[in-house]
Amino acid sequence: MRAAVFTDYGQPLDVRAVDEPRLNPTGVVIETEACGICRSDWHAWMGDWIWAGMELSPGQILGHEPAGRVIDVGDQVQQITVGDHVSVPFYIAEGGCPQCRAGHSNICDHGMGLGFHDALQGAFAERFSVPFADVNVVRLPENVSSVDMASLGCRFTTAFHALVHQADVSAGDWVAVHGCGGVGLSAIHIADALGANVVAVDLDDETLAVAMDLGANEIVSANDTDGVPGAVKALTGGGAHVSLDALGIADTCRNSVFSLRRRGTHVQIGLTTEAEKGEVALPSDHMVHNEFTLVGSKGMPSARYGEIFRMVAAGKLDPGTVITETVTIEDTSATLAAMTDFETYGVSVITEF
Repeated sequence: MRAAVFTDYGQPLDVRAVDEPRLNPTGVVIETEACGICRSDWHAWMGDWIWAGMELSPGQILGHEPAGRVIDVGDQVQQITVGDHVSVPFYIAEGGCPQCRAGHSNICDHGMGLGFHDALQGAFAERFSVPFADVNVVRLPENVSSVDMASLGCRFTTAFHALVHQADVSAGDWVAVHGCGGVGLSAIHIADALGANVVAVDLDDETLAVAMDLGANEIVSANDTDGVPGAVKALTGGGAHVSLDALGIADTCRNSVFSLRRRGTHVQIGLTTEAEKGEVALPSDHMVHNEFTLVGSKGMPSARYGEIFRMVAAGKLDPGTVITETVTIEDTSATLAAMTDFETYGVSVITEF
């Protein structure tokens, strides 16, 4: 089969023939119909997370936002069958740890990121395998496309979990989204569907225009203001009830915290780069005096995907609205390279392998 294979940090992926994925007795093999190209793929490809112990070996296949059809099933799998139209979360859980048993498979004690480990090759390929299928593989609703569902693996579900489960956003809340890439635009669309008011913050005017199309009530161009938090507070009448850092650099994280009103909630979604190495200085006294809540948000438990599907069926959510382009597997390297200077916007999805 064909795959886009990692060769070295920052170097073009090598599109070539590779071995077929192995079927795990607990798992399935999936024919890839679509796979998003995520900024997390870019982080790994650039070597941003070597400091955290995530080193890629030549031959690794990235890709963690797939949708497709099951073509083979292990003999221990009970709930998934050949022919099922499916998605999978980017964080593959084993199902038996205390976190999984409590419904938090997204932070499984023994989980691995799809495409980020030698033992778990990703979906920048014609086919890929997923272990523990009964825990991780999610059947998609009828009459949805794999392209529209590709971002469920990471960005769309991550934004949904952050707003609904972690921040408990309510109708009428002001939500500020700092960084309007794929997860940020997803958060804007979801917050709008929840009845919240949204302020979108980004450097790129074209991206901010897309944010308005997806439901942002107000925009703040970080290029046009010396004080993003002040601009957000002016637009929201005192600050956001919930503020998300959807990028992960020090500036967006701190701006998000300072954009809150008293007793507001900051949600950290974006992961840091080599520059921060996981550490961002925060105003602890300011947080105490204003009784801020700070929460992290990672992916979404696969068992809760039905919440999104019900909103899709009701016409309230459309994950496909954040898809801005479809590309071929040969375009993967160019798309990753364009992310370096934030030249992409929305979600790019591979549809030809």
